[in-house]
Amino acid sequence: MPDLSPAATQLIRSLDLQPHPEGGYYRETYRGREHVVCQDGRTREASTAIYYMLCGSDYSAWHRIRSDELWHFHAGSPVDVHVIADGGIVTHRLGDPLRHAGAAFQAMVPAGHWFAAERVDPGDGADFALVGCTVAPAFQFSEFELADIETLAGLASGHDALLRRLAR
Repeated sequence: MPDLSPAATQLIRSLDLQPHPEGGYYRETYRGREHVVCQDGRTREASTAIYYMLCGSDYSAWHRIRSDELWHFHAGSPVDVHVIADGGIVTHRLGDPLRHAGAAFQAMVPAGHWFAAERVDPGDGADFALVGCTVAPAFQFSEFELADIETLAGLASGHDALLRRLAR
């Protein structure tokens, strides 16, 4: 674990968070018992939920999944969730709107869209951001695709620096 504040370390331990392949830490907290049939005929649990935490300079690298993903702010620094859409990038600021200008408690990433996220340092001393992610239909690692910079080339005109910075 990198050199983190006592609060960040306590949350990682108390929530039993583990390293995530895209960056940061996570733990699945819910997987629905009900199943749904998707438009393409696949059957999945109706929904899943996780805790997801970014610490220090961690970021969630560009990736996409085959389901909608709703992000929920819980604690710490705000998070910018960047979504490639219509040849550009839409950025959602996730955070406490009472403390973080322009932030919202929730943000949605549509199924199949490339997206990445990074912690925003508002200068308040928090070295982490704790969020929740709800995926419907349920998240499956087999449907998780991590992008490299070649995959992203040309998808968001004028955003090359951001694409490179958040790629693995």
